[in-house]
Amino acid sequence: MARADDAGAAPDTTDARDATSQVLARAAVNAMEAVGGYAAGVYLRSPTTGLLLMAVFTGLPLQLFRPWWRMQVNRPYPIAEAYRSGQAVHLPDAESAMSRFPQLMAGLPFPFGSLYEPVTAGTERFGVLVVLREATPGIPVGTADRERLRTAADRLATDLTALAAAGAQTLWEGDPVGVPAPPPEAGAEGARRAADRLAQAVLSLDREGRIGYVNTAAEDLLGLDGPHLRGRLLWEALPWLGHPAYEDHFRAGFMSGEPVHFPARRGRHAPGQWLSVDLYPAADGVTLTLGTSAKPAYAPEARARPEPVADADTGVNAGTDAGLDPGADSGADADAEADVDAYADLDASADEATALYRPVALAIALTEAVTARQVSAVVTEELLPAFGGRQLAIYLLDERHLHLAWETGFPQGFLNRFDGVSLDVRLPGVETLTTGRPLFFESMQHLAAAYPGIPLDADVGARAFLPLIASGRPVGSCILGFDSPRGFSPEERTVLTALAGLIAQALARARRYDSEVELARGLQSALLPHRLPVREHVDTVGRYLPGTLGMDVGGDWYDVVETGSGLLALVIGDVQGHGVAAAATMGQLRSAVRAFALSGSTPEQVVGGTNQLLIDLDPGQFASCCYMLLDPASGSVTAVRAGHPQPLLRHPDGRTEVLDLAGGVVLGIDPEASYPVTELRLTTGSVLALYTDGLVEKPGLDIDAGVERLRTVLEAARPSPLTETADRLISEAGSTADRPDDIALLLASRTGGDP
Repeated sequence: MARADDAGAAPDTTDARDATSQVLARAAVNAMEAVGGYAAGVYLRSPTTGLLLMAVFTGLPLQLFRPWWRMQVNRPYPIAEAYRSGQAVHLPDAESAMSRFPQLMAGLPFPFGSLYEPVTAGTERFGVLVVLREATPGIPVGTADRERLRTAADRLATDLTALAAAGAQTLWEGDPVGVPAPPPEAGAEGARRAADRLAQAVLSLDREGRIGYVNTAAEDLLGLDGPHLRGRLLWEALPWLGHPAYEDHFRAGFMSGEPVHFPARRGRHAPGQWLSVDLYPAADGVTLTLGTSAKPAYAPEARARPEPVADADTGVNAGTDAGLDPGADSGADADAEADVDAYADLDASADEATALYRPVALAIALTEAVTARQVSAVVTEELLPAFGGRQLAIYLLDERHLHLAWETGFPQGFLNRFDGVSLDVRLPGVETLTTGRPLFFESMQHLAAAYPGIPLDADVGARAFLPLIASGRPVGSCILGFDSPRGFSPEERTVLTALAGLIAQALARARRYDSEVELARGLQSALLPHRLPVREHVDTVGRYLPGTLGMDVGGDWYDVVETGSGLLALVIGDVQGHGVAAAATMGQLRSAVRAFALSGSTPEQVVGGTNQLLIDLDPGQFASCCYMLLDPASGSVTAVRAGHPQPLLRHPDGRTEVLDLAGGVVLGIDPEASYPVTELRLTTGSVLALYTDGLVEKPGLDIDAGVERLRTVLEAARPSPLTETADRLISEAGSTADRPDDIALLLASRTGGDP
């Protein structure tokens, strides 16, 4: 393959998109060659927040990867992981990919290696550079290849930065651009004569699926001459091979390097004829042979256009393609239907291929969604693109009423009128649940005819109403909306109904989870201090934020305790785990610390006693803690740390440092553990910051970087009022939508007393 540095490697155009495409094409080809890959591509950010789009791709047939043209950044795929974390992902073989990203292997179950390098420049994240190559089972990606790919990504980031400075667009919109390889060669004359003597049809393809050589037997079998075939993509020249039933076979051949054999039915020129298809891949191309064959019993059928079938309840025709009256006569449509075989409908085939892949992706993604909101977001990201939908609404059942839980794409406020409707009301969203049968309306006119007087949000479109039933129990209903009239094939109806069952099970599980979270939040709220003591010479402020991913209530806590000796105990801790159990353990530890502090125990006795208590209460559970005893008048502090992050100290002049407190192991591990004491002094005007690791940890980033970021923010903050300082320290974390851990923060400021 020619290098993309050559002028012919990318289109010679001058508009902004083509300028960006040329840069991306050059980067993809060079990265592929640098690490010995057979395909490469670049994903870029899109104008839609949280969505990456494949921008360019080379080395393999682009249309075979349509299901992966779009990638949500929060999905558990290596592309999204590399983008989110800013760290490269290297998968040398199928085993490593399956262990880390089973969703990827569910859609591409072939032996191949893949490398994913984030494209970043400073804080700017452009996208991800991807290279596919042959698997190296048991052999990790070498250091040299890692460095080469990193260099390619850095060069691309530099080029994209320059393009952005020049006003070019670095956000991608629309479909990806295929980067062509050099035109395939027809082969030597002797080889051509030898192949022409064969009775078997032979075609030679390049790695992107373009036809190079065609022997005489292939021309005779296909009824097409060589010039009509050579240089064209296989699926353009022979559209019947583009049916989604065959796409996995082609992916297997192009990606795994192993021979592939399958039966295929011809389309327009020989309807009903079955051929045996054999693929023999190599590094420089694929040899395809065709032979006549009887239809095997296991052969996949192409979906023919269904005959109109009236729905027993609504009278809606299941088989019409555009929601039009099946009795209306359209000569043009009749001619087109007679002329076009189902295999030749490439756009429909591509959509169906995506739809066939999506159930697997949706099922896997739903297993990781734990809240009703996360389930709804997964459905939006996976289900709507698969079927070309634009609107989605999910209603949940509660005490015989349906309540709107999620919506997207509908006019603002339109669905509010249906929120809280009783199961006695005649609406499609209600009847699909009460009858347990999905309802499909191929046009808005059909919907209006079936439910006279129902408010419509649009004059044109189609709607599907799906019952959400889990283990025989009604959960709610789901509405899918489409901008244009459309038919729903039997296969699509079956897939959508099955997906509705998966969604219902996930929502039922999420509602149980939400109930536990609500209980944990109530417990957490009851156990955290509602107000902190007011003492002369000292201000204290506390903040708590629950996490937003997974079990979003944890065991973080803070406290300020007035001891009998006039000293003030500052406490912060973090119990392992999340949910009710962690919150309950936190409550027990907080009570224990308070009891020890009020009894006049020294800091090392407080922490040591709490450690022994946790071991006695719950062997195997552990927690970190930092306990500091402050004299408000003098500013003297004695501190003990048990596996907890180091506090920060902001001096009156603004200088801020990370304290170096001696520490012992976390609580609950070693009954013989000792906890050394560190002494320090808070001068008037200084601010002490205690926090849990949720405030400084981010996926893919070193915790030291998070601590340094927090130190910088505290140093730049005004020391008073202390409430504003606390809000500033926690504001960035509070605005993060995917916060995996809860956060506790305790600030103490010395306002008077001895200087």
